[in-house]
Amino acid sequence: MDFQERMKELKDKGKLVDTKELPVNERVKLLVQALDGAERTNEALSSCNDSETMINVLLGASDKLDLDLTRSDLIKTPPIRDWIWYKDGGALLTVGDGVPRYQQDKNSAKLRYIGGGLLIAILFIFGMMTGF
Repeated sequence: MDFQERMKELKDKGKLVDTKELPVNERVKLLVQALDGAERTNEALSSCNDSETMINVLLGASDKLDLDLTRSDLIKTPPIRDWIWYKDGGALLTVGDGVPRYQQDKNSAKLRYIGGGLLIAILFIFGMMTGF
């Protein structure tokens, strides 16, 4: 279902007066749906050199759709949070305290959480294979 269909469905059900009334997760979901097939926006996103540029493109798309998403909303809400994290070359595996992955990467001199996460994953796999 594309963005226009989703908006029509919400309006028809009487569940939508204004997109700004939707929870952040739903507004991000609508943004992701709108990006599907948006050729120029996708080209702009793919040509971004860093996450800041990517966030600016996404904020522009959000404004055009009147979704009222903030920089903080994009940074904290999956899947866009993960796109931003990936654009910055984030870690493959993290175990954390709710801090977005890209912030964990930038704030940590030692990437200890990667080792801890990797250790947990190895122990989990080992336990599954040995029947624990």
